[in-house]
Amino acid sequence: MEFLPEKELLYHQERDYLRSGINILQRKGIKFPSGWECLVQGNIPINAGSASSSALVVAWIKFLLEAAKDLRTQIPEEIAELSFSAEVAEFKEPGGKMDHYTSSLGGVVSIHFGEKMKVTKLKSPLKKFVLADSLQKKDTTGMLGYIKGHALRGLASVRKKIKSFSLKSPLSPEVRREIEKLPPREKRLLRGTLLTRDLTAEGKTLFESDNFDHKRFGELLSLQHSVLRDNLRISTPKIEQMIQSSLQAGAFGAKINGSGGGGCMFAYAPKNAEKVAKALRKLGTKVYIVHVDEGVRIETQN
Repeated sequence: MEFLPEKELLYHQERDYLRSGINILQRKGIKFPSGWECLVQGNIPINAGSASSSALVVAWIKFLLEAAKDLRTQIPEEIAELSFSAEVAEFKEPGGKMDHYTSSLGGVVSIHFGEKMKVTKLKSPLKKFVLADSLQKKDTTGMLGYIKGHALRGLASVRKKIKSFSLKSPLSPEVRREIEKLPPREKRLLRGTLLTRDLTAEGKTLFESDNFDHKRFGELLSLQHSVLRDNLRISTPKIEQMIQSSLQAGAFGAKINGSGGGGCMFAYAPKNAEKVAKALRKLGTKVYIVHVDEGVRIETQN
């Protein structure tokens, strides 16, 4: 791929992220003093629910800011916002900012979406995970758009009866009654969205506690997977087989990753990651043992 970053670049393909990154920065008035020859490489599973596109864009934006000697390269939140603009907003895709902030900041983060977004870095007592790619391709944007559209329709219907209702409202008896009146698809997806919200809140409390309960964390992963499987219906028979094998091998918990419909799952296996990885390899999957790391950074070779 070759291009001259002197003016607005035309897109030559769907989701043309390298060119969109250039365009987003040029619109911010950033100038590039020279050209470069770049090699882009990585081993993150592609189109598999592991945020490969966001990781690519975050790394690309970091590189471009460094090349331009722009001070925003030192601000992870700026990199995250620019990356979101280049990947999601530019192409009017249905995704959020979670992957961009996580890749930029690193560690474990809690993101509160409201009138003003709040990002909090949490302590990270987490140990080893096993990430496994089912090698089943998925439709990320189609799946996200489908879930978001029906959940928002359900939200709007409930709000006609309960004006104060929002995605932050507690599941009171009155709210539950109105959700029960929704068409099956909207009812299932809205309820799943609210259940996932509540599990996420419990998870945040777990990270803020003095003594982190590794087993409870695993249980929360499995509980969230049950919501994703039964309410959002984004799991597959192979993913279910992978999750059961990981739990039988001693993982504390496991869930499908990303927007589902294929792609990856991951298991929390702080004590026996190799045993879990071995069980998953037997199912014909591609397996990675991973851990929490720092965010985007520049590494120099001597």
